[in-house]
Amino acid sequence: MSELLLEVKDLKKYFPIKSGFFRKTVGHVKAVDGVSFTVNAGETLGIVGESGCGKSTMGRMLMRVLEPTEGSILFNGQNIAQMSPANLRKLRKDFQMIFQDPSSSLNQKMTIRDLIAEPFHIHGQTSKSDVDQDVIKLLETVGLRSGDRFRHPHEFSGGQRQRIGIARALALNPKLIVADEAVSALDVSIQSQILNLMVELKHQFNLSYIFISHNLAVVKHISDRVGVMYLGNMVEIASKQSLFQKPLHPYTEALLSAAPEPKRNVQRERIILEGDVPSPANPPLGCPFHTRCPKAFDRCSLERPVLKEVLPDHQVACFLY
Repeated sequence: MSELLLEVKDLKKYFPIKSGFFRKTVGHVKAVDGVSFTVNAGETLGIVGESGCGKSTMGRMLMRVLEPTEGSILFNGQNIAQMSPANLRKLRKDFQMIFQDPSSSLNQKMTIRDLIAEPFHIHGQTSKSDVDQDVIKLLETVGLRSGDRFRHPHEFSGGQRQRIGIARALALNPKLIVADEAVSALDVSIQSQILNLMVELKHQFNLSYIFISHNLAVVKHISDRVGVMYLGNMVEIASKQSLFQKPLHPYTEALLSAAPEPKRNVQRERIILEGDVPSPANPPLGCPFHTRCPKAFDRCSLERPVLKEVLPDHQVACFLY
């Protein structure tokens, strides 16, 4: 049985809405509203959902780039959501992040050598010769040349810059990497190269990933399990095979029906959702999806369903089950 690495419980992030001369708080944008899930060692959990569902906000909370409003983030049994900055700094080498835009995530004034070496200096590994050897090894691991360390980020293509971002994330031998739309800014031909590299590195370094994306095909390629988010809530979590073969939540069914099917002679009946996604500043009572759900009934507008396991390794938050 795999070792539990990360356990997220009832995680919330509310952004205050200010109004008036005195900037009083008149409401909250509920970007993430009670998300719970787990990640095992060596596992890739894909997080999918349409834009604005809160998946990137959630990823930044896992890194403590954003402070959670409520909830716990247990990393190897330690609650990093309530950890002091000093204690968090000691643990931070174990979890890293790959950002969506490789151009803005790399300081354009620094050489690649200095960018990749920075984590070593922050955490006290300051021997110049050791750091140089580590930088060379990391560049070669992600498919770049040792001589590239003397160049600057603007001299590389988008795919190469993302390789540099991956090398930087790997520098301190982390256990968990959160990849936030890590390939969405790249050409399709480059996306597959980066995805395959990430899969290779996962096995080579026994990494765990949380892979955040709106692209179902990308999530299906890289993930072991998949979580589906809607309006700040996790509505379904299942193994990749179970989710794509037998989606249970009506929202997941609609998402999959809209995805292109690469196989010939395979056609899905398109499910058209009516209405717009509600505002996270004023989410509906009950199930967050009931205002657009073709299968909704009276209870859905009164109570909020919780995630429960209805099939082996398959959880869904829906009163149909």
